Amino acid sequence: MSKIATSVYRFGPVTYDLSARTHIMGILNVTPDSFSDGGQYLDHELAVRRGMAMVDEGADIIDIGGESTRPGSEAISGEEELRRVLPVIERLAKSTSIPVSIDTVKPLVAQRALEAGAVIVNDISGLHGDPAMAAVIAGHNASIVIMHMKGTPKSMQVDPSYEDVVEEISQYLREGILTAEQHGIEQIVVVPGIGFGKTLSHNLEIIRRLREFERLDYPVMVGPSRKSFIGRVLGLEVDERLEGTAAAVAASVMNGANLVRVHDVREMKRVVQMTDAIMRG
Repeated sequence: MSKIATSVYRFGPVTYDLSARTHIMGILNVTPDSFSDGGQYLDHELAVRRGMAMVDEGADIIDIGGESTRPGSEAISGEEELRRVLPVIERLAKSTSIPVSIDTVKPLVAQRALEAGAVIVNDISGLHGDPAMAAVIAGHNASIVIMHMKGTPKSMQVDPSYEDVVEEISQYLREGILTAEQHGIEQIVVVPGIGFGKTLSHNLEIIRRLREFERLDYPVMVGPSRKSFIGRVLGLEVDERLEGTAAAVAASVMNGANLVRVHDVREMKRVVQMTDAIMRG
């Protein structure tokens, strides 16, 4: 696993050693149009129930998103995003000690979500978007997930190319890390961004070479759950990708992932526990 010295992170009332075992971030999309579960949890009551179910299934973090970032998706207003996520964040933050993360690129949404009880901001732009984001996170003493994305969700899958996919992603992540550190943000997680401006071969190479991201000296998270590269390898639709996700998660853990971001928490928790047992003895 990662050789980082700063792997003990405090998220609100909970402390995790991210190098001691692989941790699970559960995905909760409060959207009508996400690629896998769009519309399932748009109702606030259903979303809260799903969040609590993920806690029971073994999630270490619940990541709530109100704007779809599937390839080709259009941005929505901050007001609409807040309408979707705030009631869910408020309820879950009061109902469980499991840390809540807000998946957003908008500083306003991050600000309101942190005020409502979130303790992590998952920024798919990796602090390359709105320059106000880092100050918002620092002002709340929150944690940051810095992800790589090539372009925007609308354009990212239009013929993405790299000379060296791991080195170019690493450089992008280094820039985000520098921004975070300059603002005094201490708890940083980096994500190579599977499916965000990558071809099938890029995604497979990232998982094979995942341990190279340890050079960034921060915990590494991978999010392969149900993504199209699995569908392309196996020839399966999104609702049939559980086993492919399990294989990608196991490979990621074996190659150094500290966290995995998944839809199917119960099943992937078991995969992670078994893989950790094999790797750690």
